[in-house]
This record gives sequence, C-alpha cells and structure tokens, in this order.
Amino acid sequence: MYIRRILIAVVLIGAIAGMAFAYFVYNAVFVPNTAFENEKAFIYIRSNDNFNAVMDQLEPLLKNKNTFLAVAKRKSYIGNVKSGKYAIVKGMNNNDIINSLRSKNIPVQLSFNNRETLERLAGRIADQIEADSLSLLEEFKDTEFLQANGFEPATALAMYVPNSYEFFWDTSAEEFRDRMYTEYQRFWSEERKSKAKKIGLTPLEVVSLASIVHKETAKVDERPRVAGVYMNRLSRNMLLQADPTVIYAIKKESGNFDTIIKRVLYKDLELDSPYNTYKYAGIPPGPIAMPDISAVDAVLNFEKHDYLYFVANVENFGYHKFAKTLAQHNRNKQSYVRWLNTTDIRR
Repeated sequence: MYIRRILIAVVLIGAIAGMAFAYFVYNAVFVPNTAFENEKAFIYIRSNDNFNAVMDQLEPLLKNKNTFLAVAKRKSYIGNVKSGKYAIVKGMNNNDIINSLRSKNIPVQLSFNNRETLERLAGRIADQIEADSLSLLEEFKDTEFLQANGFEPATALAMYVPNSYEFFWDTSAEEFRDRMYTEYQRFWSEERKSKAKKIGLTPLEVVSLASIVHKETAKVDERPRVAGVYMNRLSRNMLLQADPTVIYAIKKESGNFDTIIKRVLYKDLELDSPYNTYKYAGIPPGPIAMPDISAVDAVLNFEKHDYLYFVANVENFGYHKFAKTLAQHNRNKQSYVRWLNTTDIRR
C-alpha cells in the first residue's frame, strides 16, 4: 500500500512536471512575444553582427527576453546570425520571429537621381544600404575596374543610371557597383547604342551632353528641343556655350560643390577648364551630373530644327525662347536681362 502511494506520488509529480514543461514550451514557442504597438518593427543586422548585437536591437521589441533566448538556442540561431533587413510583425511568437530572422531578408527600394559627383552618390547610397560612403567611393573610383569596363575618372559617373532599384540592405559596396554596371549595360540596349551611333556620338558622349540638357531645363517636354540646339552647334563646330558647364567648372575648381550659383558672370567665362564650353569646343570630358533617363533619350531623339540659341522665357518660367539667328536671340535676351536686373540675383 505504501509503495503504491509512492508510485502514485511519483506519477503525479511527473505529470505536474510534464505539464509545467509543456506550459513552458508552449509559452516560449507559441505565445505572442512582441512589445510594440505598430504593425511592424524592423531590425537591421550588419554583416559582422553577432547574436548579442541582434539582441541589442530585439530586446526593446520583446515582452520576454528569456523565452526568446531559450527558443533561439533550441533552434540553433545563436550561432547562425544572418545579415539583412528583417520585419518583426506585431503578435509574432518566438518561433515566428526566429524563422523571420533566418530566412526573410527584406529587399529595400534604393533610389538616386541627379548627383554631381561620385562623392554625393556614395553618400546617397550609404543612407539606403549597409555599405558606408567611403567603401562605396573606393569601389566607384577603382582604376582597374574603370579601365576594364571602358571608363575613366571623368566618365565614371556616367555608369550610374538614376532610377529606383531593388537591393538587399546588406549589399556590399562592390556588389552595388557591379550591379550598377549590369544596369548600365542593360540601359544601353542595342536600340540606344544604334541611335547614338546614328547621331555620331558614343554612349558616354550622349550622357555628358544629356547632363547639360538636364541642367538647362527641368521641363521634360522641352529637353529634345534643347538637345537639338546643342546638336546643331556641334554640327557647325560652334562652341556649346552652356552656362551649367561653367557652374560645374567653378565648383570643380574650388572643390566646393555646395556652392550655389544662380548667375554666371562674364568673368566666369574666362575660367580655364575643359568643362568650360565657352572656351573649349565639343562635349566636356565627362558628365557634369547624372542626367535623368528622359535627358539621355532627349539627346538620342533630339528635335530636328534650325535653332542655335535659347534663353529663359520670363513670360513662361521654366521654359525657354529659341532663336535661329544671333539677332533674334539678342532680342529675346533683352527681356530676360531686364527681368534679371529687377531681381536680387547677383551670383
């Protein structure tokens, strides 16, 4: 009888212990363990982060740190941290959280537009992926890469086609640069290369000219006409005389691309720089900024006309008045100069 009682007690203790263990397992694995009110929270795990670094981000998001640690150890996540961007959804349990961290690296939409320098581009990209601006810039300027793919330091910026792209957040600087070269090759399809050849320009020359067109007018519908003016000037061996190239030359000469120049002065036209199209004929040695796709296509499909000059249209701001002769241009210019003199724009 005594032994029977002992056996029953042992069974009961075992059952209670089993129930307690089952409760702990259920509570650790299946009970929601998020402590935030938003629908989602994101964590960013760097390539060299370990589990402790992950926990530094996760802990404020968890109701119970200890149950998460137990499940993470059980599922062998502690020694298998993977870099990337991950979402923690409100109401997730520990099992869901770890499954997300192991296999659901979320792509990010990366975008960039009209940057004037590789340094500015590197800064913009570093704000969107793990790679820092210094490592990006080092890859952008890698001489061996540039030479192997037909670029020079002056034309390196032309490789980056402004757009929106999908990347994983933990993309390295080299991976980003190589992907951009692939996108550049894709952009320069046989059709675009054929159009460039037909108008007597290389793809790099098209981008350089397009960067001027882009700076001259923000109006997409006007860009083919502006491009036509420059193509007419090139065909007649005239100087391009584009103010944006002078502005770029001033910034490049000073090394300060934060300078705001609203008005080009006559003295600026004397600056001795290969980018100064008032002094040097032809297309500059490289782009003065990254042109939009619309500007590149405006050059490839430039409007055929007889215009050789244009000036800002003060009666329709944002657009320009075009002229076929210098006399007509000077008349158009008079109204612009009168308007300019009524403003406080001195530089």
